Amino acid sequence: MFDKIQFMSQNFPKHVAIIPDGNRRWAKEKGLPLFEGHRKGAAIFVDVARAARNLGIHTLTIWGFSTENWSRSKKEINNLMKLYEKMVDKNLKEAKKEKTRIYHLGRKDRLPLPLLKKLVRAEKETKGNQQYVLNLAIDYGGQDEIIRAVLAIIKDVEHNKISPQDIYQEVKQYQNKYPYYRFKNYLDTKSQPYPYPDLLIRTSGEKRISGYLLWQAAYSELYFESKHFPDFTPTVFKKALQEYSKRKRRFGGN
Repeated sequence: MFDKIQFMSQNFPKHVAIIPDGNRRWAKEKGLPLFEGHRKGAAIFVDVARAARNLGIHTLTIWGFSTENWSRSKKEINNLMKLYEKMVDKNLKEAKKEKTRIYHLGRKDRLPLPLLKKLVRAEKETKGNQQYVLNLAIDYGGQDEIIRAVLAIIKDVEHNKISPQDIYQEVKQYQNKYPYYRFKNYLDTKSQPYPYPDLLIRTSGEKRISGYLLWQAAYSELYFESKHFPDFTPTVFKKALQEYSKRKRRFGGN
């Protein structure tokens, strides 16, 4: 329906971030166990990630588990963590083939050891890849990320590695319009070429970002899709990209 050539001639995002909402609602509406919604969502994500690469999107970020999701039942959490282990394995295999670098965004101190080992392995084994970036946000929260960044800054100030004023230093510009402050070097996306999402998509009709990439998404374009994530096919994804291509971004200027 839309091809890479068509998109590349228009306004096109280098970084797309997705909040894959609605897995459980999708399952409930179909009379299925809740985990079937998560399983279907995981399969859809693989399709969307492939579509993103085929269209030339450099960075894709998916939010798998928030810092607030620990309040869910132990059974659901355990099932999700095992599902993510399989997702990491599958994405690692494709990442090596497609020259994609995998990053884990979020905390590492609370994840089950088997999942943590797979995430660390994926980061290590794709470290040299530069064609694409895939961010897996697991045990991630935007406020938590900023707090961790502030704590790291305090530590560096105490060890005389930087001064507090250095955080305001402009090290680069986003889209040649919006400043990259040195503060970004303490965020989970610090070493990435496109750390700020151009487009942030949330599925299932919810119209909020729930703390997702709070610092990085300051000037992201937002797109809210009514379909639940298990129905967020590559065709639906491309419609979101088409809508984005029509927007004019001013970053507070003219």
